[in-house]
This record gives sequence, C-alpha cells and structure tokens, in this order.
Amino acid sequence: MTSTVLTFAVSALTFVLVSLTPGDAARAVLGRDATPEQYRQLRAQLGLDEPLAVQYWHWLVRAVHGDLGTALSTGQPVLRTLEQRLGPSLSLITGALVVSALLGVGLGVLSAVRGGAVGRALDLLSMLGLALPSFWLGLVLVAAFAVALPIFPASGYVPLTDSPWEWLRSLALPVLTLGIGGSATIAKQTRDAMLDEMGRDYIVLLRARGLPERSIVLRHALKNAAVPVVTVLGLLFVGLLSGSVLAETVYVVPGLGSTAVTATQAHDIPLIQGVALCFTVIVITVNLLVELLYGRLDPRSRG
Repeated sequence: MTSTVLTFAVSALTFVLVSLTPGDAARAVLGRDATPEQYRQLRAQLGLDEPLAVQYWHWLVRAVHGDLGTALSTGQPVLRTLEQRLGPSLSLITGALVVSALLGVGLGVLSAVRGGAVGRALDLLSMLGLALPSFWLGLVLVAAFAVALPIFPASGYVPLTDSPWEWLRSLALPVLTLGIGGSATIAKQTRDAMLDEMGRDYIVLLRARGLPERSIVLRHALKNAAVPVVTVLGLLFVGLLSGSVLAETVYVVPGLGSTAVTATQAHDIPLIQGVALCFTVIVITVNLLVELLYGRLDPRSRG
C-alpha cells in the first residue's frame, strides 16, 4: 500500500513540476520554422491543449493498464525506451556500488583494526574521497587512463551481449568516478561501527578463548557491524541514481539518467514520467532488499 501511494505521489509531482518548466514539446518537435497552425494542430494531437489534470488522468489510466505512452521527441513507445536504457544504468550503478562497498568496507575495517598512523592515513584517504567532486575526478580519470595511458575508452558503452570484455572496459571509468566517492561514506560508517563492536565484551571473551584475530574481526565483529553499513549502502544506491545522470552524460552512456536529461530538454513529459516511475520502482525494490538483509543479519529485527 505504501509503495503504491509513493509511486502515485512521485508520478503526480513529476507531472506537475515538468509541466511548469519552461518549454513546449510541440515547439521542440516542430522547431522554430513551424507555422502557428501547425503548432496548434500538433498540440491538439498530443493532447497538450487539455487541462493539466486531464492530461495526468489520461496518462494515469494508460499507466495502470501497462501503457506508458509514446515519447514525444522520438515517437518510440516509452516502455521500449526504458527497456533499452535500463541495462546500462543498472550496470553502472551496480558496478559503482560494488566498488564503493569493497573499497569502503576494506578501508573502514583496516582503519578500525590497525589504528595509529595507518588508521589516520586511511581516514585521510576516505575523507579525500568525500571532498573530491565527481566531475573533477572524472576528468582526472579520463586524462590519466584514456588519454595519457589509453587503457579505457573515454566515452561510449558496449552492451554485455556484444562483448563482455569491452563492456567492462566501457564501464570502468564511469564506475570508478561514482564508486570512489561512495567508498568514502562506506569507509567512515564501517570504521565507526567496527570501533563500536571491537570495544564490546564479547570480543574480549572471544580473544580469551584463543580465536584468531582475523576470525574475530571478519566473522564476528564485521557481521555485527554490517547492519548500519547495509543501511548506508541502501542510501548510497539511491544517491547513485542521481549521480548516474552526470556520469552518463559525461561518458555518453545511454542510460536512464542521460535519457532524463534529453527528455527534459525536449519537454517530453511521457518519457520523463516513465524514467521517474522506473527510478521509483528501483528505490522501492532496494528498500525492500535492505529490509530483507536486516532480517538475515539481525534476527531480532524480524519481530
């Protein structure tokens, strides 16, 4: 029920906000040389001359029946466009989340366990990741690994079905651009949670029983510290949805983020509505997965 209300609220708010932005889809399609008569005819054909509430109602009725309409700027069904663009976006966001989790958890655990100069150095690295703007980091990565050392392509996207190796190469720079910044947040949360767990009584008891330090850290302390880290990972995934808009635009990745930018410029309301609806479903799904992980990591949360 909550998910349905949230989806409805997001779709209605998106429809209103996009309608209030400057621009006109009919004008974007016809160009400046169109006559007033052609302009009026196209607006009537697209239903743009109807009141805003009527336009939204017509869209909502079609959406409930699985029809998100046709993109005004391309004439292609919105569902087909979303199917084509969802894969690149999920590949980018999932890859960035994996990089953030591996780097962040690794740095956070090392910082909590080692302490001293090593811990302070790792803390400095994680703070630098928070401070560096994504667009600047992206430019540095392109200059270093696409221009100076032509290891990865500077832009473009290769589907996984065409070539798995080229797919990985095409995603490497955008994934690192998003993932390095996210790893700093994960590292700080992991460090704080690990320090809290390492100071608890059960850690002393485990050491007194002679368990190896690695087993204590990885099998006991890290598992108990994982709940707040999972929370941050869920929030980071949602944040990466907005970050993907910049990354897809800079690296020319044909995903949902770049589609949203193009649709906004063309004032293509059906396509914007479709992208917003897709993002909403992704957020709801991620929140559900986080709740399920809570139950696995902390059985007390199931009640």
